[in-house]
Amino acid sequence: MRKSPNIPTELLRTMNNQPPGEAIVLKTTRSNECFEARLVLMAAGVAAEAVSRDGTWLIIVDPQNRDAAISELEAYRDENNDRTTRLRTADPVFEGSAVAVFLYCCVLMLVAVLAAKSTFGMEWFEAGRMHAGSVVAGQWWRMFTALTLHLDAAHLMGNLLFGAVFGLLAGRSLGGGVAWLGIVIAGGMGNGMNAWAQPAAHTSIGASTAVFAALGIIVSHGLRRWAASQEKPFKRWSPLIGGVLLLAFTGVGGERTDVLAHVTGFVAGLMIGWAGSRLPNRWLAARFAQNAAGAAAIALIVLSWTVALAAVR
Repeated sequence: MRKSPNIPTELLRTMNNQPPGEAIVLKTTRSNECFEARLVLMAAGVAAEAVSRDGTWLIIVDPQNRDAAISELEAYRDENNDRTTRLRTADPVFEGSAVAVFLYCCVLMLVAVLAAKSTFGMEWFEAGRMHAGSVVAGQWWRMFTALTLHLDAAHLMGNLLFGAVFGLLAGRSLGGGVAWLGIVIAGGMGNGMNAWAQPAAHTSIGASTAVFAALGIIVSHGLRRWAASQEKPFKRWSPLIGGVLLLAFTGVGGERTDVLAHVTGFVAGLMIGWAGSRLPNRWLAARFAQNAAGAAAIALIVLSWTVALAAVR
């Protein structure tokens, strides 16, 4: 049974000092644990009574059912302990999430300043926005450069906030470097899928596609965690249900909202998250691997902008 380390619970395996005609098989100071044990025994066909004596709760059975009752309660306790152990070991927390979020914020703010000042005499929005026709024609870099452009301060601040929250959670699950490499790739994939689905003249900018990709990665990790559990289907699928609800509440609405980009980002995040959640923990725990993945994420953005600016010279 589920136990608090501060609550004494005892399965009584001997008949010493027990009243005649009854067998006390469990003693606890928690009433709810006592009634839970009684339900377990009743479900197993063992008649049991829950009694409170001197501040202690007891489970009493017929002496001839004592061994069967002890066996049922031990089996139930072991099953719950095993389940708790599985869930705890399946959800390690990796390092680097806070640093990665800080770098994410720095990149977005840096691009915002460079674009506002038309650095290098370039029109950054023209060079980097997601233009569906251009992406379909082969200008792949727009899938990534568009993630770093924002229309105004409110647009930027919203994506900084939600990106920091979702990115921090994704980083705790996969490590900062791996998580953000996945977020950047999934964000680009989301823009690519959006480009193929939209008319050729469609344009969009903003990190929100990557933000919802991060949400998709979190959901995939949660689904993997619960997949091996013996919980009810609703609980096993609860990460996906929660993710879809968050997408609906935060990713839909507003005159300038590109809803399809949010949806495709979320779907791409699910796919990348599925792959990332299957990486060995020893890889995710390796600082070199995390640093290399983080560097690759930054390099992908830098390369995309280098190609984008060179293409409009």
